[in-house]
Parts: sequence; C-alpha cells; structure tokens
Amino acid sequence: MFGHRNRNRRSALLASAALVGGALLMTACQDTDGSVDSGAAQSSSPSAGAGSPSASASEDAASDAPTDAPTSGASDEPTASPSAGNGSGSNGSRVGQVCGANDLSWSTRSESQAGGYILVMAKAKSGITCVLPAALPTVAFGSDGTEAGPVEQAVGKQITLSKGTVAYAGVNPKTTNTDGGKELDSIIVAVGNEDPNPVSLKVGTITVDKPVVTNWHTAPKDAVPFN
Repeated sequence: MFGHRNRNRRSALLASAALVGGALLMTACQDTDGSVDSGAAQSSSPSAGAGSPSASASEDAASDAPTDAPTSGASDEPTASPSAGNGSGSNGSRVGQVCGANDLSWSTRSESQAGGYILVMAKAKSGITCVLPAALPTVAFGSDGTEAGPVEQAVGKQITLSKGTVAYAGVNPKTTNTDGGKELDSIIVAVGNEDPNPVSLKVGTITVDKPVVTNWHTAPKDAVPFN
C-alpha cells in the first residue's frame, strides 16, 4: 500500500515538474522569439513603402491623364461681345461708332427764349466714345408718336461724344397760335429713327401741337429753336 502511494506521489511530482518545466520553456521561448513574432506581425500589415493598391491606381490614373486638357475658355470663343449697331450700352468704348440712346446720359431743362422750349442735353456714359450723326434728333410725343419736325434748313455736323463733351438740341413742343394741342409730361428721344433703345424724358406739363427740334450742337445758345 505504501509502495502504491509512493508511486502515486512520484507520478504527481513528475507531472508537476513537467508542468513547471513546460511553463519555463514557454517563457524562454517567448523571451527569445518575442522580437521575431513582433516582426512577423509587422510584416503582415501593408507598409507605406510597399504601396497600397489604391495609391498605385491613383498614380497610374494620374500618369495616364492628358496633359493638354482644354481650359475653361475655348480658344475660338470671342474675347469681347461685339457692339450693336446702335445702343450697345456702357460695355466699353465704341470709338468711331454711332451713338445709341442708351450709350448716353440724358437730361432736360426748360428755357424761356423763343416763347419757351425744352433744352435736351446728352453726353457719353463713362468709358464710351461715340458719334452723333449729322442728322436731326428723333423726338416723339404721346402714344400716337407725333414727331418733331426740323427747325433748321440744313443738318448740322456730326459730333463725337466722349468724357466732358455735351450735345444740345432745342425742342419747341408747340409752334401754333391756337389753343389746341395735347397735354403731356414727357418726350421720347432717339438717335435717329433706327435707334432700338429710345429714352423717355420727363419735361413737366407741356402742350404739344406741331412740335419742332433743332440739330445737335456743342453750345446751348446754338440750340434755341427760333421759328
């Protein structure tokens, strides 16, 4: 019985020694191979040097992209809008071109000479240089478009309008001695009959009956509409 007990005790001791030895061996292996395992773990993840597939694809796409791609503005597009025949507005200088009504700044003034008349003044807007032709201004009245006739026997000279230059025309809305006429408070002015942008100018209450208008002049005293 004691012999059997001793054998069991010895077996238990051997088993314990084997467990302790195995544990020590495992610890030694971990201490010895820790750096190897760590390196293996590091090598298992993709490094920046190896280059990820997405980065490689991006580089390939960038290398294949055309270097002469068209820019936002095509070479055959106009660099500036062409001016209209008349009335291009204030979109830049129109040197040598005929003025349109919307190329000009307008104003009016009531005068007492010659029985009373309206002095119309026009000057080029900022950045515009244009020409008033040697022709009668187009001045109309009311919804029926009654048009002013000429005061002078001949047309005047053309006038180049630029910064500081003012053109004047005199309008007599009523040349008759009767009591008839239309009561209006504005006139319509254009640079010739082909002007697509006539302007309406407030002039106060006037009576219109067989109106007349002068040519364009560079001095207001020359624009008095004497009959």
